[in-house]
Parts: sequence; C-alpha cells; structure tokens
Amino acid sequence: MPLRSTATARQERLGAELRKMREAAGITARDTARLLGTDPAKVSHIEAGRLGVSEERLRRLAAFYECGDTALIDALVAMANGQGRKGWWETYRGVVPAALLDVAELEHHAAHLRTIQITHIPGVFQTEDYTRTVFGYAIPPLPENELEARVAQRLERSGVLYRDAAPPYEALVHEAALRMRFGGGKVAQAQLEHIQELSHLPHISVRVIPFAADGHIGSGHAMLYASGPVRPLDTVQIDSAHGISFLHAAPHLANYRVLYDTLAEVALDRARSREFIHSISRDL
Repeated sequence: MPLRSTATARQERLGAELRKMREAAGITARDTARLLGTDPAKVSHIEAGRLGVSEERLRRLAAFYECGDTALIDALVAMANGQGRKGWWETYRGVVPAALLDVAELEHHAAHLRTIQITHIPGVFQTEDYTRTVFGYAIPPLPENELEARVAQRLERSGVLYRDAAPPYEALVHEAALRMRFGGGKVAQAQLEHIQELSHLPHISVRVIPFAADGHIGSGHAMLYASGPVRPLDTVQIDSAHGISFLHAAPHLANYRVLYDTLAEVALDRARSREFIHSISRDL
C-alpha cells in the first residue's frame, strides 16, 4: 500500500493497537519486519497509521504476538478492511481542520456515545444558527468560506442521530450551557426547543446538571466518550485551548468513565431534565 502523507485518528489508532500488541509480547520492530519480509521502517509506518495493513498480515501479526483476544482481533480486522472506504466527512478534507473530520469519523463508528458539556450544547445537537454563532466567535475570525464549511460539516455530523441503527447517545449538559445566549434570545430559545425534541427520541438521553447539584464541584470537564466494538478500542475526545485531543490509554479511559458516572449521579433524570430545559426556554 502507498504511504499516506497524513493519517486519520482512526488509522493511527489501528497502528497504535498493533504497537501495543507487539510491545506486550516483548517483540522488537526488527523481528516483526523479518516476519513480514520487510524493513523496520515500514513496521514503524504501519504502527503510526501511515501505511495500511491487510487482514492476512494483521492476523499473522496477532498470531506472532500471541494475542488471544479474538474479539479485539476481529474488531481490528474490521477497521483495517474499512480503511479504503471514504466517509461523507472526506468531502471537507482540506477545507476544515482534520481534527474535526476525525471527530465525525469517531462518532460514525462508535457503538455508544456519551458526552459531558459544561458551556456549550453538544455539537450534534446544535441548530444552524447556534453553530454559526459559536464558530463566529473564533479568534482570529474565520474567513467566510471556512466558517460556512465548518457550519455545514457540523450540521452533517448530526446525521449520526437519525441513521438506521443509530448508536445510543447520552448527554450530560450543565445548566450553564443551557443558559448561554449564543446568538441572542431567539437563537437560544430555538436551540433549547430543538434539544427537547431530540430528547424524545428513544436512543437519546439528555440529562441536566443543575447549578444546585451537590458533589460535582471541580469535576466538570467537557468530553466525548465513544465506545468501540470492544472496550480496548474506546476513545475519549477532549477539546482544549490548543485543539482537539484523542485519548485511548486504559487509565485515561477508566478515569473518564468514572467522571461520567460521577456526574450522572447528580444529574436530573430524563423527564425532570426535559421540564428543566422547558422552564429555561420559557423564560427567554
């Protein structure tokens, strides 16, 4: 396969799992190269996601590394077999930042999605006007064509909620995010009404963390937790002042599962959350 100039987060993840598997077996890249009849540099490219790997090679590697986790191997094979297929997000490559495309790809392949949002409405729940306002606050300001492309790409991401066999989506949204008036009262009100509509879909859970909730002070941290076909392939996506990051080390995944469960304990249930959102909307 040709060498990629850049790798998506999903391609990097496949390579990283192969590297973890090799290192757990105590096998060097040089030994792996001998098995594949290639050189260590190509093994490095495979493990960095810059070079694809066939199903036959992947299964040979798993056997060589004595990996007995058949569910993980099958999941990695599925990832490898799908590397040549382009998702809808690829139409935006070179137009919007690659990390935003990686988020869309992550959501597309997830078996289950959970998010915590403190100051913003979850991306896939956002209306067009709300999204345009949020991106309009970028510093420095975005060129008009890039602003419109980001809005279109974010709106298209919401398709994950409506497709056949859509993944369960659980959102913990802080009251602060609900009270932010991005775009003014009318935009904010329309956004809250949209969330209420989504909350009636059976696979979507929207729960509010009110200001009055106890026990979560200092725990608030926005994140998206995407469950893979097997737990070792779960991924956490977080935003920071320096950009988007993807975490998949086992300790990180465990910590964010605890964070989500901790905040879920103090959040209102679905029915009370719907009423709470309605009361905020009514006051706008």
